[in-house]
Formats: sequence, structure tokens, C-alpha cells
Amino acid sequence: MHIPSSRITINDIARLSGVSKKTISRVINQSPLVSEETRTKVEAIIAETGFVPNAQARALARGRNPLIALVHDGSDRGILEAVERGMLRGMEGSEFSLVLRPVEGDPLTRLRSFIDQHRPTGIVLLPPLSESEDLAQLCDETETRCVRLGRVRGEHGLACDDRSAMSGLVAWLIRLGHTRIGLVSGPESSLTAQQRELGYLDAMADHDLDRGPALIAAGDNSFESGMEAGRLLLEVSPRPSAIIACNDEMAAGVIQTAQHSGLMVPDAISVVGFDDTPLAAKIWPALTSMHIPWAAMAQEAVARIRGPVMEAEGAPELKADLVIRNSVLPLEDKAGAS
Repeated sequence: MHIPSSRITINDIARLSGVSKKTISRVINQSPLVSEETRTKVEAIIAETGFVPNAQARALARGRNPLIALVHDGSDRGILEAVERGMLRGMEGSEFSLVLRPVEGDPLTRLRSFIDQHRPTGIVLLPPLSESEDLAQLCDETETRCVRLGRVRGEHGLACDDRSAMSGLVAWLIRLGHTRIGLVSGPESSLTAQQRELGYLDAMADHDLDRGPALIAAGDNSFESGMEAGRLLLEVSPRPSAIIACNDEMAAGVIQTAQHSGLMVPDAISVVGFDDTPLAAKIWPALTSMHIPWAAMAQEAVARIRGPVMEAEGAPELKADLVIRNSVLPLEDKAGAS
């Protein structure tokens, strides 16, 4: 039976396409998590039926403004930049606008005030704020769609498997001949940092290597804490031949400390970061780093907020990939370089 285009719903598109409403939502919102074949099929049916989703109308009907806020505490500018880029990509062609909202100090009070004043359609929480159950509960109480990036308690956030990614990174260094590997850990309260440290411990244990406390120095994700942690690790005897930092900012701090100490990277010591933020390619030597797809996660977060139905099922696990640059040498090559 022919359905007038003005009465076409997302349920009709899903039925005609033979896929779920979630998939239709992802196609509409240009999510990267849809195959090209499915995207082409769904877009053809949308064009044939004349279905036009109107995000702004949906938002205003619910007493909301077509705004999606990226809420952060300013602690990791590299991740913030990548997430902003992904969110803007996810909003292309839509009525939505992006608002950057820092909430340092008292995050709960500041976020409540923002929601009350601006009535956004959705909130994307960046780590470490995404780990706050209070902020997630506030969004739930105010009926504001919320997507949490990174590892969270209870329901899953939109996250990679940081533990496996770190374990794979350590195993790669071991294959290059490094057996004395130091770690600059992240904030103790951070679930993401905890997963990354556990991945380091897993791999070192699997290869029966020293993973004692002298090889782990605490950081807080800042460049300055990386410098201090690097100083501590470089004083360990015997000195590590490689140091992994749990984010790129701290890895940059390790590189600066090493070079100030007369140890050239990677000739005298290899350094690896995590997240593959824009900083990794800008410093010298360019930083080898584990790429976490923050931009893709952010684009998917926007798709979930823009979609007609907020998806309740678990978040997809997005893949981490090692990006090899100039800050690492195989251990046998170090002997020839020194």
C-alpha cells in the first residue's frame, strides 16, 4: 500500500529496508558504523519514499533547543579537539549546533544551571566527567539525552577496550626486544587509566617480566606530571629501555625530561603515548601512540542523540590501532645508535 510521504515514519523505512530502526538512525545521522551496502540501500528507500526526518521539530516539540553540548573539564585538550571534530562531522547537514561547555569547579551545579538555562537536546560527557554517576543521573532526571565517552561504571560508556589495547602495545614493544618497560599511569580515580594500567600489568605478567612498583610512576594526564614521572623512571636502575605514558601529554613530558637529561629519544630510550591526539604528530620526535578513535566515538554519540530513539543497548566496542612514528627503536638498534 502506498504511504503518503508526509506520513512516512522511521518504522516504515526500517520495514521496507529489512533492517532495524537503530540502523536507519545511524544512516540518517551518517554514523561510520554502517556498511556501505546497507547505507546505499537505506538511502535509496529514503529517497524513493520522500521520508524527511526533522530533528529540530522533534527537539522543539519536546521543549528542547537543537543544541548538543560537549561537556568537559579542560584536562585533556587533545581528546577535546578530536571529540569536537567528530561531533561536528556528525552534525553536518542537520539543524543541530555544537556548544562547548567547560564545567570546572563544581561540575554538578554548573551542568544543572546550563541545562536549566539552555535546554539542550543532548549532552556528551568527556572523561573524566563521563565517569560521574551524579552527572549522568542529572541528565536522566532532566530528560536530557546523554552519551558518556570512555569507560564508566554500571552501563557501558562509548569506549574502546583500553585494557586489551595497552596489553597489545606492551607486547609489541617486547617483540622489539624491550623487556624493561616503564609506565606513567593516569589519575588513580580514572576508570580508563585503571584499565590501561591493568593492560600493562597483564602483558608484563604474560611475559614474566618485572612489573614492580619502581617501574610505574603516577601522573595526572598533564604534561608537567609526565615530566616528573619521567624523571623518576629515568632514575631507576637498571633504567627502562622504553616508557609508555597513559596519554600523549604525559608522553611529551617524558620526552622533554629525557632530552634535558641528555638521553635522546629514541636513540637512548623509546617513548610511547596513548590516544594519538594531534599533539603526537606535532612534537619531535613524532610520538608513536595507540590511536583511540575519539572522533568516531563522538560522531556515533551525536548519531545516538539525533536519532528518533535513544539506543538502550550496550555501546559498540571500537577498535584501537597503533600508530608508529619516530619515538621508538628496536632494542638491538639502540646499541648501534649509542
